[in-house]
Amino acid sequence: MTTTSRDSGAAAHDTVPIPRGPRPRANAPAPRPTAVGPTRPVTTGNTPPPRPRPSAAGPARPVAGPTADGPTRPVATGTPPVPRARLTGVDATRGVALLGMMAIHALYPYDDAGRPTVMYSLAAGRAAAVFAVLAGVGIVFLTGRRRVLLGLPGRRTAAVLAARAAVIGGIGLVLGGFADSDIAMVILPYYAVLFLIAVPLVLLPTAAVAAVGTAVVAGMPFVSHVVRARIPLPSGLNHSFADLFTDPVGMVRELLLTGEFPVLPWTTYLCAGIVVGRLRLHSSRTAAALLVSGATTAVAAVGLSAWLLGPMGGLAHIQAAGTGDADIPVTEILTFGADGTTPTTTMWWLALQAPHTGTPLDLLHTTGTAVALLGALLLLGHVTVPGLRRVIDPVLAPLAAAGSMTLTLYTAHIVFMSSPLDDFDAVPGYVLQVVTALLFAVVWRRLVGRGPLETLVTRAAHGAAAAVEGPSGRHGA
Repeated sequence: MTTTSRDSGAAAHDTVPIPRGPRPRANAPAPRPTAVGPTRPVTTGNTPPPRPRPSAAGPARPVAGPTADGPTRPVATGTPPVPRARLTGVDATRGVALLGMMAIHALYPYDDAGRPTVMYSLAAGRAAAVFAVLAGVGIVFLTGRRRVLLGLPGRRTAAVLAARAAVIGGIGLVLGGFADSDIAMVILPYYAVLFLIAVPLVLLPTAAVAAVGTAVVAGMPFVSHVVRARIPLPSGLNHSFADLFTDPVGMVRELLLTGEFPVLPWTTYLCAGIVVGRLRLHSSRTAAALLVSGATTAVAAVGLSAWLLGPMGGLAHIQAAGTGDADIPVTEILTFGADGTTPTTTMWWLALQAPHTGTPLDLLHTTGTAVALLGALLLLGHVTVPGLRRVIDPVLAPLAAAGSMTLTLYTAHIVFMSSPLDDFDAVPGYVLQVVTALLFAVVWRRLVGRGPLETLVTRAAHGAAAAVEGPSGRHGA
């Protein structure tokens, strides 16, 4: 998910940043005659390693997001252990998204003819949405898979989520200080803000969370469209600790509304994950329902967009209005998507369903694909035919291992891609990263358990929970 800064200074070019692909490599395909489609990072998530260890201080094990949020001691009342099949499915889903994110950053988004590659078409926008949806699922595991009560449970949960947000955001700002924004926009600062937004959401009943998510997907893109036409354009650069002192207002504006992964529209994913996480995910019927409903939503969003752009005349309006930036043709955004938001030249842009446009139909489509993928991998955990099981387990195991420590692997990926070590051609470099990540995850999970950065996040969460509870809280007061 790269966003380039292009020639700064001209107001016209800021409507939508020009997407760029990875930096030139040996034997690269000939460039397209137009701007290159965006390469984007996705976010990562993690789930609990085997053998959870209960902790009196609060959450004990990571399970979602490019951070650690996992099934732990419930916030309000006790809950039974999370079924193993579900955990494997959630971990494996996140592992698949991690490989998709690596592909978006490491591989070229277009071929010699200037068309989107198969991998880009599959992963662009969707991989990031998977991590955001699974962030909501992981937060639900963290809170005992039910609504959090006010009082001590609510305070403890708020402290735990804030601590996780602080560590994840801190890691993201460190990465942003040196990560090459022409290769990857670091998602972790945005992800950290999502954890803060989750604090009031976990206090709501499931129906209310679903209502909030529906309101966000239906209304926030329109609010964003109107507001963005009146505020400064995004920098197109990664955020670092320096931004906290040099431009804190601009940083908050980009994190919430104008950046690569704008948190306010992306609250849709968080709400969807919370609702899904409170379902009976150990049930094969639930898994099948997620697969069918998610796929139906995704397909319906594509169909509705095609109807609005075609028979309803939306495409003609868009072509007449343009992008507001002479460097970005309309076809660029229609084919490759945008960098978090659409141009504000016409409201018809919101009829688009393309990667990282943040339109209602983009949010619906990517939420649907994320839910469908989760349902499919949960279903695989219920297969009992011995022959199929012998095929499924070796495939899911490394994916689940990688999915349990995606904060660590995502961080390593960003560091590698922004370093002189990344001197490989696109495909060999991608294969090297995938093999290394899977092998590391399998060995580390077997020998140690929780990933290194996941351990850091979990310790911070334990400390925050203990500070809120105090001696009386730890004894159930």
